[in-house]
Amino acid sequence: MIWILDLLILLLVVVCAIAAINVKDLLSATIIFGVYSFLMCLLWAEMGAVDVAFTEATVGAGISTVLFIAAILHTSRRTKD
Repeated sequence: MIWILDLLILLLVVVCAIAAINVKDLLSATIIFGVYSFLMCLLWAEMGAVDVAFTEATVGAGISTVLFIAAILHTSRRTKD
């Protein structure tokens, strides 16, 4: 039964990766990247690597997402697409 959950999370990871690459808005890509990192955190925790999961949650889904959003909000658009 757990392998079904693992496959579902893995499928969501792949969908998030493809969506982050294909989306045009940088803020949306950053949010999707944060979700990707959180799902990877869940996979690491499911595999029993709690220290790696904690690091992924704090650095990947937490700090880097906040820094990306701050960087995006401090830039301006040059084009109107």
